[in-house]
Amino acid sequence: MKSGLKSGLAAGLAMLALSACVMTPEPPDTRPQTRPAGLVPPEPAAPEGPSSASRALMRYYAAVQADLQAQGLLRTDGGGYDTPYTDTDVMRNFERIAFYDEYERDAGLKRSSGGAVGLRKWTRPVRMSVEFGDGVPQAQRPLDERMVRDYAARLRQITGHPITVSRANPNFHVLFMSEDDRDQAIARIREIVPNINPSSLTLFRTLPRSIHCLVVAFSGTSNDYSYSRAIAFIRSEHPELMRRSCVHEELAQGLGLANDSPRARPSIFNDDDEFALLTSHDEELLKLLYHPSLTPGMTPQQARPIVARILDGRPGPI
Repeated sequence: MKSGLKSGLAAGLAMLALSACVMTPEPPDTRPQTRPAGLVPPEPAAPEGPSSASRALMRYYAAVQADLQAQGLLRTDGGGYDTPYTDTDVMRNFERIAFYDEYERDAGLKRSSGGAVGLRKWTRPVRMSVEFGDGVPQAQRPLDERMVRDYAARLRQITGHPITVSRANPNFHVLFMSEDDRDQAIARIREIVPNINPSSLTLFRTLPRSIHCLVVAFSGTSNDYSYSRAIAFIRSEHPELMRRSCVHEELAQGLGLANDSPRARPSIFNDDDEFALLTSHDEELLKLLYHPSLTPGMTPQQARPIVARILDGRPGPI
């Protein structure tokens, strides 16, 4: 930088010295003609396609998926003979995943202090919407929307709770956004939740690539444990399986299974990435969560005997 600046200064002084020795002619009587419109150089075209940052994320997540699959992870079989579990496992994992938080409330990515909270779930119908940032490829959008519709139907069947995909007055917003859509995402989130906590908004704005996707659920004003709105953020740069994995985990977590547990297996609620998609074990957790005997605000101590009775009384899966 310094050498370039010095060269420019020297050239400028030389031109000034030369001009001092030359007589300046009188200005012409006529003014210069305006350049014809056809000769004006066109404005440079805006670059098409994703930015270099978005392309870099695509390469990174493709490598992450390939590495996980090479290790036998991101399974899509839902669990099998190699992943047995008992009612005791289900009861323990349900308590850990439904009554504890992965992150501190309204504190961004600060890890939870570990205290139990009241049971949270939806008591009103869930109406999911699927929205796309401008940077999401057009060809990808119908595939992702169908993915959410199919999964919402499955969640409805598992829980028995009204869960639909609807553009009419949605309350669970599934946002597929690229790195280039970050400002658009922030603006949309502010529209959905005008009084959103600043730390939550900062989380969306500065989301590191180590966070593949996330969901934030908001309780109603009349009941701190009954959800009224949720926003799931899915990176569009993910390859197909990782996008589907994000949809499976975040939408299920947004229904009330907010935590992960290293002891949960087979499960997507485990940071080991063994399973990419909802498992038979996870279906049992969702069925428990939306059993009518378990109500928002219950403590683990209150829920334990009820969960035990539900598990004891079933002839087979919940």
